[in-house]
Amino acid sequence: MNTKLTLTVDKAIIDRAKSYAKNTGRSLSQLIENYLITLTQESSQNELSPKLKKIVGAVKLPKDFDEKKELRAVLESKHL
Repeated sequence: MNTKLTLTVDKAIIDRAKSYAKNTGRSLSQLIENYLITLTQESSQNELSPKLKKIVGAVKLPKDFDEKKELRAVLESKHL
């Protein structure tokens, strides 16, 4: 069931997000929904993604490394 959501976001960010959505063949609603799904997925904070598991041992990460936090920061700096 879809529900309408009203957000208040800086116009420049909305314009860039719309452009990104158009260039990737998706709607802004799809982008936001996918982000919210990723953000709210229930999984262990200590569980590593398959991509990260492949390089375990090749890279020394701090014990308190938060993969989701780091990924979110990179994606936000790249796309917003």
